[in-house]
Amino acid sequence: MSVNLSKGADAPIRDLTRILVGLGWKAAGEDADLDASALLVSGVGRVLSDKHFVFYHNLTSPDGSVEHTGDDRTGSSGGDCEVIRVDLAEVPGRCARIVFAVSVYEGEVRGQTFGQVRDAYIRVVDETTSAELIRYDLTEEASAYPAVVFGELFLHSTGWRFRAIGEGYSGGLRAIATVFGVDVAS
Repeated sequence: MSVNLSKGADAPIRDLTRILVGLGWKAAGEDADLDASALLVSGVGRVLSDKHFVFYHNLTSPDGSVEHTGDDRTGSSGGDCEVIRVDLAEVPGRCARIVFAVSVYEGEVRGQTFGQVRDAYIRVVDETTSAELIRYDLTEEASAYPAVVFGELFLHSTGWRFRAIGEGYSGGLRAIATVFGVDVAS
């Protein structure tokens, strides 16, 4: 049975090592190309290295623990638009969180935001059984932003947990990357 989270709530990832994080949305009218990304972050809130920023130009973390399975440019697949595979057993010990974001490709340039998107969600799935464990449906609060942190996996004393975040960023993917210390100059 799946747990539906509200913004700020969290739930445990019980005894699993291999999970899928599915992100989905539907374009409302004008086509918008959305891109999922993941950042492996230390306890001080900084990405472990620039290579630990997993997105359309870097599909796998250096340790292989996080893998982006590819870009869906239309959001019309009917299921998860983009999927990020996570092997929790392989996540580096210095990683305290894995942050999941979605951004509108060139949203600032094209004037597109999550207002052009409907039914956006993030869900955690058991890779072995394909059972949905946790789901968070994004609210309208993020509609004015071209990028949103949907949620995060975080290491708790009792094991990995997932938290629903739903925080919008005006500066797109670059703003999210900068907040977590990714060198975006290159």
